[in-house]
Amino acid sequence: MANKGPAYGMSRDVQSKIEKKYDDELEDRLVEWIVAQCGAAVGRPERGRLGFQVWLKNGIVLSRLVNSLYPDGSKPVKIPDTPPTMVFKQMEQIAQFLKAAEDYGVVKTDMFQTVDLFEAKDMAAVQRTLMALGSLAVTKNDG
Repeated sequence: MANKGPAYGMSRDVQSKIEKKYDDELEDRLVEWIVAQCGAAVGRPERGRLGFQVWLKNGIVLSRLVNSLYPDGSKPVKIPDTPPTMVFKQMEQIAQFLKAAEDYGVVKTDMFQTVDLFEAKDMAAVQRTLMALGSLAVTKNDG
C-alpha cells in the first residue's frame, strides 16, 4: 500500500462525509451479534472505528462469522490455522468472506470493497454489509 499524506480540499470533505456515516451504536450491536454467533473465542475489539477495523482486518473473524451461518460440513471459507500476517493473504481472506456473503444472499449493492475495510476507507460500508448479512441470517433462522 502506498503511503498517503493528508487529504485536502474535496478529498477531505468526501472522506469526512463517509466517516460521519459510521455508527458507534451499530458497532456495539454488530460486535454483540458476532460474539454471540461465533463464540467468545473471536474476542472483542477495542471500542471505536479503529478498534473495529483492526479486529476484522485479517478476515478471520469475518470468515468465522459467515461459516457459522452454514450447516456443519459445508463451510464456504477455509480458515487458516494461524491468522495471516501477510497483507495479500489478509485481503484474500476478506475477499473469501465477501464471496461467501454474496453466495449466502447479500446483494452486491450492500457489499463493501476489501479496501474499505483493509485501509479503513469506509467502515460504514462494512457495517452495512454485516447488517445485511445479519438480516438475512435472521430471516433464514441461521443467526
